[in-house]
Amino acid sequence: MLIKEDTGLIIVDIQGKLARLVSDSDSMIAHCQKLIKGAKVLGLPIVWLEQNPEKLGRTVDELRPLLEQQDPIFKFTFDACEEDRFIQAISVSGRNKWLICGIEAHVCVYQTTLHLKKMNYDVQLVSDCISSRKRVNKNLATTKLIHHGVSITGLEMCLFELVKDCRAPEFKEILDLVK
Repeated sequence: MLIKEDTGLIIVDIQGKLARLVSDSDSMIAHCQKLIKGAKVLGLPIVWLEQNPEKLGRTVDELRPLLEQQDPIFKFTFDACEEDRFIQAISVSGRNKWLICGIEAHVCVYQTTLHLKKMNYDVQLVSDCISSRKRVNKNLATTKLIHHGVSITGLEMCLFELVKDCRAPEFKEILDLVK
């Protein structure tokens, strides 16, 4: 089970034209907005990645204002764990569990998630908050990550798991997000 005191959110490369080309992009971006808002309501640390932003563009306009309190971590490797600033950010957070959202599921999301799992982090892929240009590649990434012991969750599932109780002070805001 997810515990808000031990969970964080990693946002992988939801940038530029590519974010508009992935399968079900509008839905995926809308779900990521809700996930980011929910993470903020719950006080989760957020680590925000951008892959080669000079070439791919910046994080999409729908998400960037939600993240303006911090700077993204720029990377050039597909696996974010190859970037020292990323490793430092997740280490100093003190969190062991990480929710993962972003694109492309079969490239950067897959490689980063698998590496985090090998580093003994408890990583959960938020299935309705990831995508690839082709749905078959998202499915392939999900299947392979399950095979490697990565848990799969969904937007509503993880947010309500983190809230735990309808009497929690965050419950109403989370409920309003997912309606």
